[in-house]
Amino acid sequence: MSTAGAARADTEGGDSNEHRVTPLELFFDLVFVFALTQVTGFLADHLTWVGMLQGAALLVVLWWAWGCYSWLTNAVPAEEVIPARLVILAAMAAMLVASLAVPDAFGEYGVLFGAAYFVVRLLHVVLSVLATGSTPETQRAFFRLAPGFLAAPALLVAAGFADGLAQGALWAAAIAVDLAVSFVRGVSGFGVHADHFVERHGLIVIIALGESIVAVGVGASGLEIGAGIVIATVLGVALAAALWWAYFDLVMLVAGRRLSAAKGAERARLARDSYSYLHLPMVAGIILVALGIKQTLAHVGDPLGTIPAVALCGGVALYLLGHNAFRLRDAGSVSVPRLVVTLLCLALVPLAVSVPALVTLAVLAGLLCALAAFETLRSREFRRELRAP
Repeated sequence: MSTAGAARADTEGGDSNEHRVTPLELFFDLVFVFALTQVTGFLADHLTWVGMLQGAALLVVLWWAWGCYSWLTNAVPAEEVIPARLVILAAMAAMLVASLAVPDAFGEYGVLFGAAYFVVRLLHVVLSVLATGSTPETQRAFFRLAPGFLAAPALLVAAGFADGLAQGALWAAAIAVDLAVSFVRGVSGFGVHADHFVERHGLIVIIALGESIVAVGVGASGLEIGAGIVIATVLGVALAAALWWAYFDLVMLVAGRRLSAAKGAERARLARDSYSYLHLPMVAGIILVALGIKQTLAHVGDPLGTIPAVALCGGVALYLLGHNAFRLRDAGSVSVPRLVVTLLCLALVPLAVSVPALVTLAVLAGLLCALAAFETLRSREFRRELRAP
């Protein structure tokens, strides 16, 4: 089936042309790995509330750029079309330049970051034009959103020339435009290959979780490896594993079935809400946890500062809140156990600033591992039915 025909079939609810994530998409995601590492490093170097807001802003715009390409490559086999492949590779180079500028994106490298980011988004528009020209419905849907796709990064270029409140206002406006355009203008007309879309976002969660593992290694690098560092390393991996378990053991399977069952415009809206929007707080939570683990390894025997404590405990809470928002959008319900653990994590923040960081990490790892065990035991029959062909 042609790309145009596949897009039409999928818009109508069919999945006759489902495909796996391609090597080119995985190659593109490697740049996003570096971008996440740069955001974590930015946060570690700016342990202030303003720094946290700036780090969050960087994560949002980088996430949205990745999200734009995930939608496009979901619908178009870019790897099979040489011009499209070249555009993706050029976008990778521009994204890498933007990522290199992240450490001083609000200072000396503001213009460089904005210009490189604008090129990333412009190439997405170019690739969309090349890819959707033979599909009138998808082409109309794309051109409905294109002004916002270019206006938001243009504001970031302008922000590079500003500073202080003016710079912050331009960043806020850019983020508002990006987050609002697909919600206000809608995504009807876009076809979504459900299995591919779920797999692509599952892989990006893996990438984010990998950042927490990297944080363990970076945090321990150069330190004398004593009992405290060894215990903290094991606890950090246990916490990362429990976060992985919370998503991939059941959530991903249930959500995938729900997206596959949706049809046409309903599927596109569900993909936008559950994946483009609601995966962002999950990824943000993981990045905050990575920051908290890194700070814990640097100060194993000392209490965490207020911001690292909020990052570590609040990061887990934000991750679980993202899960519950995801479930609420997909199934119209929430997980009470996850809500309880979320509240316990938030309640742990005042304790984290007064007890050794290793104790805080141990309590968090214990809570998340207990949650994983409880949910696994309670849902054995349901999981068996869900995995059945």
